[in-house]
Amino acid sequence: MNASVKLPPESAGVTVRPMLATDAARWDAFVQSCPEATFFHRAGWREVIERAFGHRTHFLLAEVDGEIHGVLPLAEINSRLFGHSLSALPFCVYGGPAALNEAARRALDQAALKLAGALRVEHLEYRNRQPFHTDWPGKDLYVTFRKAIDPEVERNMIAIPRKQRAMVRKGIKAGLVSAIDAHTQRFFHAYSSSVHRLGTPVFSRKYFRLLKQVFGEACEILTITLDGRVISSVMNFYFRDEVLPYYGGGTAEARHLAGNDFMYWEVMRRACEKGCRVFDYGRSKLGTGSYDFKKNWGFEAQPLYYEYHLVRGRSVPDHNPLNPRYRLFIKAWQRLPLALANVIGPHIVKNLG
Repeated sequence: MNASVKLPPESAGVTVRPMLATDAARWDAFVQSCPEATFFHRAGWREVIERAFGHRTHFLLAEVDGEIHGVLPLAEINSRLFGHSLSALPFCVYGGPAALNEAARRALDQAALKLAGALRVEHLEYRNRQPFHTDWPGKDLYVTFRKAIDPEVERNMIAIPRKQRAMVRKGIKAGLVSAIDAHTQRFFHAYSSSVHRLGTPVFSRKYFRLLKQVFGEACEILTITLDGRVISSVMNFYFRDEVLPYYGGGTAEARHLAGNDFMYWEVMRRACEKGCRVFDYGRSKLGTGSYDFKKNWGFEAQPLYYEYHLVRGRSVPDHNPLNPRYRLFIKAWQRLPLALANVIGPHIVKNLG
């Protein structure tokens, strides 16, 4: 998409065009102030996705008299194994158009539909927190968990249900210690060990380094240790007054030491002390251990609206570990040596989105 898009009459006065490098600061200022926008609408995702995965991006902005009224970050994945898609936004849990008004939102939507047709993708995907295209086929697989953080640290501890609170205190009594890491090495060790046990391909080290580099202080790594040994680690995103623990995992010791329980409490405690008001526990699939774990913290599941416009495809994609067709793959992946899995995994996961 190299030029402004001709829009229908209801979007008169709105111009949609690709984001230029010189637009990045204005784009992020808009995202910071737009109530519909999320961390995953930030301009830096273009650099991360292009450099980490080699995918084409199409970041669209809607303007009225030179002022930004809406943004839509899109990325294109073209894989022989997993298909050809245009999404807002792969590797992110939230997306879709973020706009100040309906005219800008519809203008971005029309531009995305036109782009999807021109690219001849199988489908266009929006990952919304609120329904947008109720006429499109959707996916009821995912929910998110968000909860207010009390300004008082101890009140947040008391708000955790009793059994889960006991797990947090177990980690405290075990002598676990938290620290902020400037680099990704210890995080990657804990994260890659964890996803390997689950039978899931790992992202590349480069991806995590880029997230830290591009988003700076808004991307924070919290690592839990015991006597100097890494027990668990999590990469958190900060956006406005929210904290989002996004990628995390633990070593084999984490379970019996309550390492993950302690880790997420430390994220909440530190976010509280920073003045954050919302803890976003992120996306989980229905019927999974991750879903149950977050429910145990007293969080209520909120539906996510993943909507699909089928262009050349015939059905909604189903690339997730709960799909029965991937069971044998998961079992085989768990048997791979960790070092080998960490080499092969990034070549697979980069096309899943």
